[in-house]
Amino acid sequence: MAEHNDQGTGSAERRPIRSLADLGAASGVVPSVAPTAASADAESPAEARVDAQGRSYATGKRKNAVARVWIKPGAGRIVVNGRTIETYFARPVLRMMIKQPFSAVNRDGQYDVMCTVTGGGLSGQAGAVRHGISKALTVFEPGLRPTLKAGGFLTRDSRVVERKKYGRAKARRSFQFSKR
Repeated sequence: MAEHNDQGTGSAERRPIRSLADLGAASGVVPSVAPTAASADAESPAEARVDAQGRSYATGKRKNAVARVWIKPGAGRIVVNGRTIETYFARPVLRMMIKQPFSAVNRDGQYDVMCTVTGGGLSGQAGAVRHGISKALTVFEPGLRPTLKAGGFLTRDSRVVERKKYGRAKARRSFQFSKR
């Protein structure tokens, strides 16, 4: 922590410098720009963004899958591409993965989810739905963001399949060596 010392004037008063305004006051420079509205918004709590039907929307992505997710208060039904979660994601691990954001914030069975998923396989689609649900929850209830962020649900898993290179059989595999 830097402290201001007026050695040139002989003043023994020492004031701690905690911000740019204090630094400006200590050096005698008057700030030319007033605090912006963006800094005021950062201090006030965010408000929920809800459409006319009472839903919040978010997009989730994983591998090549993209999920468009709408959540609204309800009985906990999850519909994916017009089908229930039990019929669309038959593997229990994928269903458990999709429900993780609700469990992390103690909101099991409180929201209905409707989503459309395209691209990728079932594992990537389940990851995309989970990412979309997490983002939609933060839009609906901004107070849940720290919990979801700490759990890693808001981070987009950017791992994708590496592209095939020329002169190679796959992304990295070489063609089979032939001695003759």
